[in-house]
Amino acid sequence: MRKLPVLTLMVLLGLASCKSSNSNSDFTGDDFGDKVKTEVVVYDENLPAVGFNIEESSPFAVTLADQVMHAMGGRKAWDKTNVLYWNFFGARTLLWDKENNKVRIDIPGKEMVIALNMTDMTGKVWRAGEEMQHADSVSKYLEQGKRMWINDSYWLVMPFKMKDSGVTLFYVGEDTTMTGVKADVVRMTFENVGVTPDNAYEVWIDYDDKLVQQWAYYSDADNGEPNFVLPWTDYKEYGDILLSGERGDRDLTDIQVMKKAPKGAFDSAEPLQL
Repeated sequence: MRKLPVLTLMVLLGLASCKSSNSNSDFTGDDFGDKVKTEVVVYDENLPAVGFNIEESSPFAVTLADQVMHAMGGRKAWDKTNVLYWNFFGARTLLWDKENNKVRIDIPGKEMVIALNMTDMTGKVWRAGEEMQHADSVSKYLEQGKRMWINDSYWLVMPFKMKDSGVTLFYVGEDTTMTGVKADVVRMTFENVGVTPDNAYEVWIDYDDKLVQQWAYYSDADNGEPNFVLPWTDYKEYGDILLSGERGDRDLTDIQVMKKAPKGAFDSAEPLQL
């Protein structure tokens, strides 16, 4: 993978410009135990999305999010990733034209294909090869398709979305994954975004390679125990970025990154020619 220029930035503990307004600030000795983090390496620019909650996010958690972005290929590589394709646990496949904000979802078990322009929520729906014509039915399935994309894409590209709109990042502390990897843990909460804003995630970020190695999902951020804890492993290069497909008992498979979507992918229910 192409290496990006490295800029080293020394950040002193308690630096005023980095101090979080959240009372759970990560710049206290007790948070780090014996491992005092006094130096931060900033690799490339990773501007937050409009609406990212920088004021209440822990400074070190934000730094970790930037390091994860770099480890996955960098912000420039992510922004230039135009089209992604993957199989979501064998239930459906998704072709996401990220450049044009479109998604096609093939659901073999229902003999259904949904082709959606997420900018204006227009599109087409086919069942058993026949295009649906009733406007209310089409609208319903397009909305379902949007929800599927929100869920399924998060399982694939969450590490690139740690500074999205509505996200707040908290540094939890140091821990070890189920497979024995030493990691920093960052908690992600959400406000006024997505279809399930009460969710929360915790992600384990490898000390050494800065890749997410595990995540925990909370259906409600106030819950004391997660609904599940699963690995993020088996990283491979796809185009100019790294992606992980291993999620324990179920995997994301057939992952591809493309420059352009196949011709006619959003206009016909014909099988994709990848």
